[in-house]
Amino acid sequence: MLERVRRIRPDLFIVTLLVVVGIAALLPARGVVATGFGQATTVAIGLLFFLYGARLSTREAVDGLRHWRLHGTVLAATYVLFPVLGLAVLLLPTSVLPRDLAIGVVFLCCLPSTVQSSIAFTSLARGNVPAAICAASLSNLLGIVVTPLLATLLLSSHGGISGGAVLDVALQLLVPFVLGQLARRWIGGWVARHKKQLVVVDRGAILMVVYSAFSEGVAEGIWGRLSVGSLLALAGVCIVLLAVVLAITWFGPRRFPWPDRVTIMFCGSKKSLATGLPMAGVLFAGDQVGLLVLPIMLFHMIQLMTCAWIAARMSRRSEATEPALTH
Repeated sequence: MLERVRRIRPDLFIVTLLVVVGIAALLPARGVVATGFGQATTVAIGLLFFLYGARLSTREAVDGLRHWRLHGTVLAATYVLFPVLGLAVLLLPTSVLPRDLAIGVVFLCCLPSTVQSSIAFTSLARGNVPAAICAASLSNLLGIVVTPLLATLLLSSHGGISGGAVLDVALQLLVPFVLGQLARRWIGGWVARHKKQLVVVDRGAILMVVYSAFSEGVAEGIWGRLSVGSLLALAGVCIVLLAVVLAITWFGPRRFPWPDRVTIMFCGSKKSLATGLPMAGVLFAGDQVGLLVLPIMLFHMIQLMTCAWIAARMSRRSEATEPALTH
């Protein structure tokens, strides 16, 4: 048990993201360098979603539909509950939360669930791991299409996304993803065997998006318009958002068995940084992107720390009750 708890360490990738933000603040890409870096980022994002397609087993996601009540509940939390709560954030006055940050929160609420952390926390808390694998995979499979459409529907009237952005998503994200799915029969095994090495591509693409987005922000001087109060307000919004969803996804499905409730809570309360940052780079243009990715990064850090603590407590509770159940 202690060994498993020790594995919950600070996310080094988040630390790397913060370092990249610092580099962008000190050495932002400008002029021809910024143009070339932007083109390289576009290629990296396409490769990232091609590998997503090659890695994701459509059969596993479709087979998981047999547990339709659980998956329907997770999808409802991901694509209905979260967006409704996100729209409520738009009611906050701009003096409390700047409009770009509020739009970023709404976009965050449209993202699919995570895969790795949802499964890891479900496993640690003694939840239904096979169901978590199916639920997280299905959420990401649908998110390739649902997230851009949902974000466009919710934000087009608020100046967040233009209709043409959906076409950009189709060309830069959906087409590579479909090609990856088609190529899966030939390269799926190779991708699975080289999973650790290909993490470099995954994380490298995300770091490129972050550097590009924050560089544009620095070049346009948008960070000077952010106050400490705005950042604290954003942190408060993310904490409240996560707390509300955790409470609803845990106490709402009371009729489900304990392992299924654990799965619903951890899969239904997560938002994917790996999907969100590249999508933001495609859907939003200009200096706006820098502010829009802040909610995604901040929420990701908060959800990791909070859910790691909850999973560890659930694991201890399960171990304490096991002896009683065996007598």
